[in-house]
Amino acid sequence: MRKISLNQMRGKQKGFICDISAEAALQNKFMGMGIYKGREITKISHIGLKGPVAIKVGRSVLVLGHSVASKITVEIQ
Repeated sequence: MRKISLNQMRGKQKGFICDISAEAALQNKFMGMGIYKGREITKISHIGLKGPVAIKVGRSVLVLGHSVASKITVEIQ
């Protein structure tokens, strides 16, 4: 298994969140959106080099900014 940033994942690729390197306030926002360690995540798409990243967490589809998505480390197979 490899650990990469959410930004580095390809579209339609699945993985598990293994680390979130953000301050407490942002981690609380992530928890409110259902993003936490051990959770399965699917990257749907991204726009351009530094554009937003669309992900699927559970039954929800979320769009994160590039800098916010870079704080999430994902373990892929």
